[in-house]
Amino acid sequence: MIKEVIQNAINTQIAREIYSSNLYLSMAGYYTTKNLHGFANWMRIQAEEEMTHALKFFDYLLDRGGKPVLAAIAAPPSEWTNPVKVFEDAYHHEQLVTSWIHELADLAITERDHATSSMLKWFIDEQVEEEATTGEIYDRFVMVGDNPTALFFLDNELKARKAAPAADAKSAK
Repeated sequence: MIKEVIQNAINTQIAREIYSSNLYLSMAGYYTTKNLHGFANWMRIQAEEEMTHALKFFDYLLDRGGKPVLAAIAAPPSEWTNPVKVFEDAYHHEQLVTSWIHELADLAITERDHATSSMLKWFIDEQVEEEATTGEIYDRFVMVGDNPTALFFLDNELKARKAAPAADAKSAK
């Protein structure tokens, strides 16, 4: 049976992951309205990934005999001052998610919950990739600045992102 303090922290993280999914979906909508369909594609796939993360935590709680409790999710922003600001916000959001995962990992260590520590290793590794990817795209966005040709090429490049093969969250653990 999972400790209540760990269960509560994971339930909080489930809400955060769902918020992250909604945030990226909102970003995809913003980019679509600006006819930046490559950026929209990238964000939409990111939204799907974040929901998969929420389901991994959800299933983990069930596997440990815990009870997932879904919280209300705040509405994400839907407008940004410019397309670069969207990726800047995405990058900073991934840094925030990393801090939340690290807090969970610290709690698992404090509570001597080795199973949760083991499960969180996947998320810790995932966040290294998430920060690197969003940071690289943001840096490239800043480099192209107001150059419409460069923006077109970057947008076109991001159209190529494909969603990971469909797998249920439980088997993806």
